[in-house]
Amino acid sequence: MTYNFDEIIDRKNSNAMNTEGFREYIFHADSTMRFPYADDEFIRMWVADMEFATPQVIIDAIKTRLDRRIFGYTRVFDPEYYNTFVRWTEKRYQWHFEKEHLVTSNGVIPALYEMVGYICKPDEKVLFVTPSYAYFKYAADFNNRESICSNLINNDGYYTIDFDDFEAKASDEKTALCIFCNPHNPSGRVWTPEELKRVGDICIRHNLWIISDEIHCDLLRVGMVHTPLAKLFPNYDKLITCMAPSKTFNMAGFMMSNIIIPNSDLRSIWKERHYNFDNPLSIAATQAAYAYGADWLDQMRAYLDENFKITGEYLAEHLPKAKYRISEATYLAWVNVGNYLPDEKSLPLFFANKAGVLLEGGNMFVANSDGYIRLNLACPRSIVKEGLRRICEAINNRR
Repeated sequence: MTYNFDEIIDRKNSNAMNTEGFREYIFHADSTMRFPYADDEFIRMWVADMEFATPQVIIDAIKTRLDRRIFGYTRVFDPEYYNTFVRWTEKRYQWHFEKEHLVTSNGVIPALYEMVGYICKPDEKVLFVTPSYAYFKYAADFNNRESICSNLINNDGYYTIDFDDFEAKASDEKTALCIFCNPHNPSGRVWTPEELKRVGDICIRHNLWIISDEIHCDLLRVGMVHTPLAKLFPNYDKLITCMAPSKTFNMAGFMMSNIIIPNSDLRSIWKERHYNFDNPLSIAATQAAYAYGADWLDQMRAYLDENFKITGEYLAEHLPKAKYRISEATYLAWVNVGNYLPDEKSLPLFFANKAGVLLEGGNMFVANSDGYIRLNLACPRSIVKEGLRRICEAINNRR
């Protein structure tokens, strides 16, 4: 099949965060907040879901499950769920894990919130690299655990790990857990096996637990290769892997993620405390995604690659002082506009008011992110182009 990623789908009045939730999420405001643009006039390049239709094979699987007509309490009992998912990881990443290690959660974020509390004692710390997905810090905050940050090294938009600093913070006797984003959000780095090996070696040397958030692992630029951290350390059972179909197939609302916990003690704690029921439609959707969604994903990745290329070309022409590199993974562009807007306290507010574009600013990524904006490029190309036109025009008009 050939899929139409240029289709513009109306999401209004569907309770979508994308259309109805931006005031609360971005601006911490209620429905009374007003802008020079009507809600329908905004270009939405913010929350990390796609403007592409979920693959038809997933929709068909949901319809088939609907025809069963009963939706009572449900858990994953059928071994084919595991078989389907592990075939996916074996084919794409040459990584196998045992069936008994797999549990499900209604999202990676809820799993992080739970596991920080299970792993870290009240006086222990959580380590992550920055800039960082903010919910790593929020998971520590929620459990009243201290978080410590190791700033990535930013070389003209290309991020690498400061291993000396990372090890110094990992060696703190109170550091118990590292939450590591692989691939990295927001920079889009696909860590090399050598980098991952150094991260794992440091954590193991200091007896840290590791949670590897690999939710973006399927969303690589064509030609890039993802390495699961656990693939490199098959005998280290304090390493938890989080994957999900939510980003990959635009089905975040189904609230289904796969958590691989090799440590039997932690897995027992999870099973004792986790309220473990799954949505029957989510199970059907997830299984269909991993069984039949590869062709759609491969075509979507190629479409995304072109969106990233167009973004770079447009910024080079209209904002030559902006710093931008094509992300190696994710569908999120990470752009430094600090040379143009050094004094703007809120970049999301500036672009909402002056450009009619909803986006997320560096202030949403904990630290080491001043001057940056994050743009969701998983949109029809016409929307990407219009968003870029407005962003550049707003900056140049201000100058």
